[in-house]
Amino acid sequence: MIEKIDRYYLEIGSIENLKSKEKPSDEVLLELSDRKNFELNKFLYKQIGKKHQWIDRLVWQDKDWIKYISDENLKTYILKQGEDLVGYFELIFNQNECEIAYLGILEEYIGKSLGGYLLSEAIKIGFEKKVERVWVHTCSLDHENAISNYKARGMRVFKNEELKKKVI
Repeated sequence: MIEKIDRYYLEIGSIENLKSKEKPSDEVLLELSDRKNFELNKFLYKQIGKKHQWIDRLVWQDKDWIKYISDENLKTYILKQGEDLVGYFELIFNQNECEIAYLGILEEYIGKSLGGYLLSEAIKIGFEKKVERVWVHTCSLDHENAISNYKARGMRVFKNEELKKKVI
């Protein structure tokens, strides 16, 4: 059987176009992750991605994770509520643009108005480096509200494609 997957590429070209979502409570904290803590990226990638078929990094060894997070162009931000991990995003800065490489919230925090805030902060931080655009790609395997969240924050689709995946 062949499964159809829709992939969308979205961008926002100016911080002025951001329709920001406010911080939902004073308990919520966003912090830059320590570059030495590859295990945190690995944990969040696996936990958030397991329902959305994030599989490309599952074969990575620890040395691959260490190399990835050691890249000076990568910044990882962790969202917490009190001391609890909630979610994260990874930003990759390349010349005049910033890619939101991964963004997600742990399952038990979905539906608590945290996703819009997390995305708003990713876009704001992306534009702090004076880039021309912040962009992301998502697909029909990601959370059902992903694309609507991106659009609600002011991002627009600039490319889409249909992929086919063989299901065994």
